This record gives sequence, C-alpha cells and structure tokens, in this order.
Amino acid sequence: MDFLNDSNSTTAVDGALHCSAILPVIFGIICFLGIVGNCIVIYTIMKKTKCRAKQTVPDIFILNLSIVDLLFLLGMPFLIHQLLGNGTWHFGAAMCTVITALDSNSQIVSTYILTAMTLDRYLATVHPIRFNYIRTPCVAALVIGLVWGLSVLTIIPVWMYAGLMPLPDGLVACALLLPDPVTDIYWFTLYQFFLAFAIPLAIICLVFFKILQHMSTSVAPLPPRSLRVRTRKVTRMAVAICLAFFVCWAPYYILQLIHLGVQKPSLAFSYAYNIAISMGYANSCINPFLFIILSETFKRQFLRAVRPVNRKFRVTPSTTDGGSVSVRMIPERAQQQPASRQMIPSNVAP
Repeated sequence: MDFLNDSNSTTAVDGALHCSAILPVIFGIICFLGIVGNCIVIYTIMKKTKCRAKQTVPDIFILNLSIVDLLFLLGMPFLIHQLLGNGTWHFGAAMCTVITALDSNSQIVSTYILTAMTLDRYLATVHPIRFNYIRTPCVAALVIGLVWGLSVLTIIPVWMYAGLMPLPDGLVACALLLPDPVTDIYWFTLYQFFLAFAIPLAIICLVFFKILQHMSTSVAPLPPRSLRVRTRKVTRMAVAICLAFFVCWAPYYILQLIHLGVQKPSLAFSYAYNIAISMGYANSCINPFLFIILSETFKRQFLRAVRPVNRKFRVTPSTTDGGSVSVRMIPERAQQQPASRQMIPSNVAP
C-alpha cells in the first residue's frame, strides 16, 4: 500500500488522521473478517483434497487467491500500528523491506490470478471441448507458478528501494527511498498503475465481453446440460469477484494518479486516500465471502469439512441442482440400522 511506498508524503499533513481511532478500528475489522474468511476457504479446499476428492481448476485458482489474500491481510497489523503511531515504524529495516515487498507482491499476484481465472472462464465457456486438455490441474498449477515468478520480477524496485526514512524527533518511517523522488515517484506510480491494475483490468473486461458475445450469438452444439449449468455458475462467481476487484481498487489507483499533481494534500484528500486503502484491503476480505455466498458446491464442501472427525462416513454419489455429481456423506451407523432391523426374528414381540 502507498502508506509504505510514498516517500513524498509527510506525516504532519494527516497527523490528526493517524491519531484517529476510526481508521484503525475499520482496518482491524477488515483484517479479522478477512483472515477468518480466507482461512475457511483454504481449510475447506484442503480438507476436500485430504479426503481424496479431485481438485478442479477453479479450486486451484480460488485456493491460491485465498492464500494471497491472507498474506496481504497479514500486513494490516503493521498498517494499524503506523496509523496509531503517526506513521512511525518500529520494526527495523529488514521488516520494512519484507512487509513492503509482501504487500506489493500480494496486490500484483491477486490481480494476475483474477486475470488467469477470467481466461480460464473463457476457455470453459467459449471452447469447452476444444481446449479441455489445457484446463487441467497441472496446467493451472503451472500458471500459478508463472504468476508468482512474474510478480516477483515486477516488484524488483520495491526490493531495491524500500527502507527507513528519517522523521522528526529521531523517529523513522517505512517508505520507498527512490533516488530522485520528484521524477521517480511519477514513473513508479504509472508503472504500478499499468502493471497491477489497468492492463489486467483491460484483459478481464475484453475476455468477459467475448464470453457474453459468444453466449448471445452461439449456435454451435452445446455440451451436456450439467456442464453448461456448472460453467454458468462458476462464470457468475468469477464476474462477481472481478467486479469486486474493480470497485475496491479503482478509487486507490485513481487517487494515486491524482496524487501526482498534488503538492500538499489536504486533510480531506488524506481521508479519502486512507479510505481508498481500506477498500483495497477490503477486497481481500470480500473474496472468500463471495465464494461462500455464490457457490452452492463450496457451501456443501464447507459443511462436510467441519463435520466431527470421529464419525465415519460412506461416500455416495448424488446429483446437485445444477446436474453435476457431488458427494453425500452418510454415517455408517445410519446404513447399518436397516440391516440390524432385518435380523430381528419375526417371533419376537414388538
């Protein structure tokens, strides 16, 4: 977040804001709900894998998106500490670099994963049979690896220039110490805007436009109804996640660009800026609850994951509302009751 990245900002401008208890409370709520929600998603998908259920391509993307969101939210306590301490940093230069890089990396990785999810939805909807051999868990895992590698390369400037900036009274702040702040902050802001927001958003919008265009004009033979229903549901969830990404991150990046032309930010601008930062973090909090609300399959998987471990279950196939095959967990005790009743001799009085 820019509270770590902007070496032009001064703590005196929004000192009253930092001392306010409102933003730290908001950030604390976002952090708590986001960590709980993402832990639920990670636990549910990992529990499904542990039970030897086949992991799907959407599962891999959602699992990694939740992991990235969780890592992103783990940086919030440092933000809260800075807000309460008038922007001062008390954790040393090494932690400054690590937290700043983790924060920037999480932003970019989550954006790239959303882009990959969108492209996967395009293949599943427009070419469900032709590119079925590409949409495999192995290929999805490879894509995730490439996304992480590309993101690490993208944040090289953060690794190079994150450090401690002196403040009055012998205190320090964590910031990007760019060689020529006046010029470099301009190019770094544009660099971050295009790579982490504008280009991925343009790809996402173009791909979803192609999906909608295909769905409205396609006359080709359709795959089985169960596959079409499941594809439509997953696509709806992907659209909701990408829309939440745009709504939550657009204010932050717009204010980033406006900030380039603001020499001395007003108190109102500082409030709006910090609210935009909180919205960016809120995106990582909202994503897991979108999974829970929009996916009936995920709800069933979660309920199955939190069942008592000391009960034994038999797996039987059943058909969901969408026509896809799911797993129903039936206690063995319930299976044995009919058999035990049949063994009762007929001459025994009721």
